[in-house]
Amino acid sequence: MALNDFKWELIQSGIVIISLLVLRFIINFTIAKIGKKNGINIARIRLIQRYTSVVLMLIVILIEAYIFGVEFKDIAVIFSSVFAILGIALFAIWSILSNITSGVIMFFSFPYKVGDKIEIHDKDFPVKAIIEDIRSFQLHLRLENGDLVTYPNNLILQKAVTLIQKDAIEEIVSDDDGADIV
Repeated sequence: MALNDFKWELIQSGIVIISLLVLRFIINFTIAKIGKKNGINIARIRLIQRYTSVVLMLIVILIEAYIFGVEFKDIAVIFSSVFAILGIALFAIWSILSNITSGVIMFFSFPYKVGDKIEIHDKDFPVKAIIEDIRSFQLHLRLENGDLVTYPNNLILQKAVTLIQKDAIEEIVSDDDGADIV
């Protein structure tokens, strides 16, 4: 009896879920293709795919609530309240949000990849290092003296950066015995 009452809602829900699963597959496939084309680390590809999955899940929840009869004004009140609370919380920790957003931007348009030797032109702290890893919040840079420096993603997008050498981490050097050292 209860299934008959919600027959059309369940059919619409099935269509929405299937449509968004197909959309998720297409988006994840596109992100993976872009990532592999640009030589981006698989961990970063999966991270961006998770971000898009979360956004799609929020869209599904919004659409499902509307299908089952929740008024748009009620949804707007809930989302505005949630976003107000998140806005206040994120304002307090804006740098985290800024670094995550920068990480997403860097995934699609950062011209350097892991293994490249770069120079960051910062007046206070100039850095010349090899990119060891690109994470959600920061870059891991290996200095020439062996020190590891974490550099925030939002700052790397604000500073001038020069590519010194492509694939510097993969450079093979021969020692005196003729053996190769990676």
